[in-house]
Amino acid sequence: MMNPPKVIAVCTSKEKHTKKKDIGKCVLRENYGIIGDAHGDSDTHRQISLLAIESIEKMRELSLNVHPGDFAENITTEGIDLVSLPLETRIAIGDTILQVTQIGKVCHNPCAIGQQVGDCIMPREGIFARVITGGEIKIGDEIKFIKD
Repeated sequence: MMNPPKVIAVCTSKEKHTKKKDIGKCVLRENYGIIGDAHGDSDTHRQISLLAIESIEKMRELSLNVHPGDFAENITTEGIDLVSLPLETRIAIGDTILQVTQIGKVCHNPCAIGQQVGDCIMPREGIFARVITGGEIKIGDEIKFIKD
């Protein structure tokens, strides 16, 4: 049996367009994002970004020394094919609920992350979500899908 999908890193940064640092846990505010993260904003549908460790490992196979947070994602996941999730999918992590709002993104080429690490996979394999219910997320939290 496969292990359930889970959070393996929780990352934030004080400035946009930079790598993020794994802080282990965070607090999400409804319709805002992570408190203390540069991307927190109630006026956007991209309040939280998620990227799978499996995507980061693909970059490692290309001999890049990359880690969770290096692609500016907030939540690094394991065991879930993020880009296959339909828009509006609701995800429960800890006591929070997120709703998928965007798959991938347009990146100014090359973006700061791409310049720093050689390639940026967020435009192809990252997803974005809005915070429906705030709360805490931490490393090890199971990721569940909410069925309507």
